[in-house]
Amino acid sequence: MAGVHLQGSLFDQTDEIRLGPLTGVRRTVLGRGAWLDVLPGWLTGADALFEELAGGVPWRAERRQMYEREVDVPRLLAYYGDGDPLPHPVLAEARDALSVHYAAELGEPFVTAGLCYYRDGHDSVAWHGDRIGRGAREDTMVAILSVGDPRDLVLRPRGGNGAHAPVRKALGHGDLVVMGGSCQRTWEHAIPKTTRAVGPRISIQYRPRGVN
Repeated sequence: MAGVHLQGSLFDQTDEIRLGPLTGVRRTVLGRGAWLDVLPGWLTGADALFEELAGGVPWRAERRQMYEREVDVPRLLAYYGDGDPLPHPVLAEARDALSVHYAAELGEPFVTAGLCYYRDGHDSVAWHGDRIGRGAREDTMVAILSVGDPRDLVLRPRGGNGAHAPVRKALGHGDLVVMGGSCQRTWEHAIPKTTRAVGPRISIQYRPRGVN
């Protein structure tokens, strides 16, 4: 896309796109039944994958009703449902590896992939939980693989809790994060806007059937 420039990672200077093992995942217990798993640099060749996705995915811009006016959604989107071919083989490999790794806890596979393209620091996601569908009443998981420049994922308890500082994770360049347990019901998360000079980022969100 014209006008988009990725500052490549100094630690990932390869065009070979491949996944590492999931044995290095580290879990943080958030409280209220929620937890967060993080694995930095799970994907090698993340910058090469970013370039392929940025140029090859049929990105769409959406508009959304906000109060009395319609506004642009501040990011580009793509969605792949259950059975849809994904835009790169490594994305299907990642989905399947996550399904195997979390099978005992999740009890079902990841089947959908939603992609978000954050073009710069003006693009964002407001505070929310994935509570449309089963996530509103059941424990579940959302796994996110990030490529491109890091952006902060921020989490806070739903309903506010002044005694609990927000949890902040900078994600990009092949990092994996998995939000699990009651996280979608009892916590909320966001990708805030930033005035810092940041390059573009693409996130791939894997979900089980019926979680949105």
